[in-house]
Amino acid sequence: MKTLRRAMAEFHTWTGLLLGWLMFAMFTTGTSAYFLHEITRWMEPEVVDVASSPSDAANRAVAYLERNAPQAASWFITLPDERRVRTEVRWRSGERGVPQEVRVLDGGGEEVGARETKGGYFLYRFHFDLHFIPALWARFLVGIAAMFMLVSLISGVLTHRAIFTRFFSLSWGKGVTSWFDAHNMTAVFALPFFLMITYTGLVTLAYLYMPFGGMANFTDGGYFALAYPRPPTTEAAGEAASMAEIGAMVSDAQAIWGGVPPETLDIRHPGDRNAVVHARRSRAGSIGTRMPTLSFSGVTGEPVGEVVRPYHGPLQAESVLVGLHAGRFASVGLRWLYFLSGVLGMAMIGTGLVQWTARRRRRLASDGRRHVGFWIVERLNVVTIAGLGAGLGGYFLANRLLPLELPKRAEWEVHSLFIVWAAVGVWALVRPARRAWPETLALASAIYAAVPVANAFTTDRGLASSLASGDGVFVAFDVMMLLLGGAYGVAALVSSRSARSKVSIRARGQRPAAELPSAAEAS
Repeated sequence: MKTLRRAMAEFHTWTGLLLGWLMFAMFTTGTSAYFLHEITRWMEPEVVDVASSPSDAANRAVAYLERNAPQAASWFITLPDERRVRTEVRWRSGERGVPQEVRVLDGGGEEVGARETKGGYFLYRFHFDLHFIPALWARFLVGIAAMFMLVSLISGVLTHRAIFTRFFSLSWGKGVTSWFDAHNMTAVFALPFFLMITYTGLVTLAYLYMPFGGMANFTDGGYFALAYPRPPTTEAAGEAASMAEIGAMVSDAQAIWGGVPPETLDIRHPGDRNAVVHARRSRAGSIGTRMPTLSFSGVTGEPVGEVVRPYHGPLQAESVLVGLHAGRFASVGLRWLYFLSGVLGMAMIGTGLVQWTARRRRRLASDGRRHVGFWIVERLNVVTIAGLGAGLGGYFLANRLLPLELPKRAEWEVHSLFIVWAAVGVWALVRPARRAWPETLALASAIYAAVPVANAFTTDRGLASSLASGDGVFVAFDVMMLLLGGAYGVAALVSSRSARSKVSIRARGQRPAAELPSAAEAS
């Protein structure tokens, strides 16, 4: 058994290290995605929250489309809900034409001149599509990292016999021992969540990673036709006809689905005698992700058929597992629990990476050696943990500071994230690690603290005015920025004191506290 634990210890160490930096980035951006709609609302301050029922919003959207795209082959409408207060419309000029960019409508059905931004949606996509590399390659890389994460979690439990008893012990100021306790505590506290989120993350792209069953049993796209059925297509008659009231169709669909309204409307051949409206049920309150689609005649407004998702056992299981991962069904309280568990995941990965360097620093110092691999890992820790945090703050700050008329403004917001991240990387390369940590953490703290200030000076939705108007989303976002700024500031202060302490100890010719044995040795 001792040999097994020793093998699991080495396995846990290297699986956690090799892709730990990528896993940290995935956890960080994926955690933020649980509030992607709220992040997008903050990044579009021009969009005002105006109460509007789904049927009213649909009527106003159709009126807008009739004025601006009367000859389009199809219209697409995303209706507002409790979290997404805006109405979005697009249209396609031909059957194979490229959809127009999203237009955002206010409660009165008029287009809002909202600043160009990718909002929280970019962070959501980044956690599995990454950036600057083809999405297919990124998803394979993310899948490998997720598998490493899963086996690292399991091997970690097998390695540490006292993993649950040590949960109640947390040492402060004792070097590697403290990092080990912090890593252990954050791992145990949300271990079921980590196992669930990692496994379900693999399930979301299971067919990409393991397509062999579908390839062996289906041909000519039969698997996708079964797993993702589409409403029947219709051909335009070429005869003009007035559209029935779209709001009535939305109300009918809502009544059929027990009070749950549609989330999207896909209107084919608007203004034609063969116009069809496909209403897709909202996922609100449903743990599964496969929603039925109800079709209406665009001219008479009568239902013409419902596409019910084929809930065979495996597909139903996949739908629930994907829903568990995405957390779209969750209430506000449960989303915060998801978020806090994700933060613990970031802490677990981050403390594990730092623990690796803290443990090996003494060994290399005692041997009088300089190791290139250790130097790389130490710098990558700074770049990932402090640099990504600073980059995300830069992303939000750029949303407020970049000129509104800047061409490709949304892309430059994203570029700002990577520019700040890269700057931290360069700084980490040229500075000693004990100096780079407090300096880069202090930079991240300053950036986050500047976000509410920039918001107050560049918009009329600063913290004070949002408090006065009772705008909970804007208040919560600014408060979170201040909390993150404070957390990074405390981390910078602690890191700085630790660096000064080590320098002082070495100057007096003393040795730092004894190093905790490795997991394999402890077993």
